[in-house]
Amino acid sequence: MDKTLRSRIIDLIKREVVPAVGCTEPAAVALCVAKATEILGTLPERIELRLSGNMIKNAMGVGIPGTGMIGLPIAIALGAIVGKSEYSLEVLKDVTPEAVEKGKAYIAEQRIDIQLAQDAPSNLYVDVRAKTDGKESHAVISGSHTNFVLLEKDGECILRKVLSDSGVSSDDDVVLNLKTVYDFATTAPIEEISFILDAKKLNLAAAEYALEGDYGHSLGSTVSHFGEKFFGDTPVAHAITLTSAACDARMGGAPVAVMSNSGSGNQGITATMPVVSYARDIEASEETTIRALTLSHLTSIYIKQSLGRLSALCGCVVASTGASSALVYLMGGGYSQVCDAVKNMVANLTGMICDGAKPSCSMKISSGVSTAMMSAMLAMNGHAVSSAEGIVAEDVDATIRNLTSIGRDAMQATDRLVLKIMTSK
Repeated sequence: MDKTLRSRIIDLIKREVVPAVGCTEPAAVALCVAKATEILGTLPERIELRLSGNMIKNAMGVGIPGTGMIGLPIAIALGAIVGKSEYSLEVLKDVTPEAVEKGKAYIAEQRIDIQLAQDAPSNLYVDVRAKTDGKESHAVISGSHTNFVLLEKDGECILRKVLSDSGVSSDDDVVLNLKTVYDFATTAPIEEISFILDAKKLNLAAAEYALEGDYGHSLGSTVSHFGEKFFGDTPVAHAITLTSAACDARMGGAPVAVMSNSGSGNQGITATMPVVSYARDIEASEETTIRALTLSHLTSIYIKQSLGRLSALCGCVVASTGASSALVYLMGGGYSQVCDAVKNMVANLTGMICDGAKPSCSMKISSGVSTAMMSAMLAMNGHAVSSAEGIVAEDVDATIRNLTSIGRDAMQATDRLVLKIMTSK
């Protein structure tokens, strides 16, 4: 592979696979609030927010690390009180019990106003106005979780970018296909991609943290302690345990960082932990593990390029498809088997809705993990869903585009109805 292309792909992975504390949607809102507060220069008397429906949907039911609370208000308050924009998606890592108490008081004083942005130019859109003593700052994130497109102080422009839709790759991104992804993961000099082990380190630590506590629905802990009777002592059980445990920690508000993928911590977990678990079970070498993790994460990034950051399609569909590709590689398969596994995944999980980030995401992730293993197993035994069946095409990249067009376009009405149901309960 051309060295320049290889370098651009490495830069892409490093942009898309980054640490995050807590759910990335409230983190992005807190980040925008922190930046607006920094520009204002003092704690705002009032914070007014306009958010896209997908941001509200993905933030209203998730735990905020270190607070014991769920939802946007506490994330917003803490973004103003202790948030640091230089931390990016780890913006709330300095949260203390004292800050939480201040945040609760800030909320009780009704200083925060959250509105739906009906005209949001992107599914991922955060518009923050911070006000104090007749002064005002304005910060806008759009298109991706850390992409500031507008910064103003008292009406004076500090930064302005052209708004981009979250479903379109930026000019800096490499236009990928699955063969390029596979070739890169399996041939890049190992020292150039070994940084992906940071995903293993962070997400495994989150899983182990959850297994020692009680977070979310404790699915990982439940499978670990009571699952052998039902699942056996198997690679599938091990992968479900570790993957769901990391999600339990993240969605339950544990004070831990996870490695995200394409702006989603749950996608980062799902692209990482089944691979780590199975590699450990088969005692794979470090190089093999690195290449498998790279294949999983880059496959997920590739699929998200045409799906968009946020959609009605559950992100575990994307990330578990990446994991299935990596499982094939760990099982000794080649590109042909990877293609078969991807087709098997698309035939099975397409249509799983996203109804927000929340503790029960661990259950959806576990469905993705078990399907990833099943799809890889079928592929390794010469079975793939054919182009005569459903939305699967003969060409694997066309199959992926069929998946993403359904999630990006056809499910928009589903997304609106899901949000209506969630906000009307």
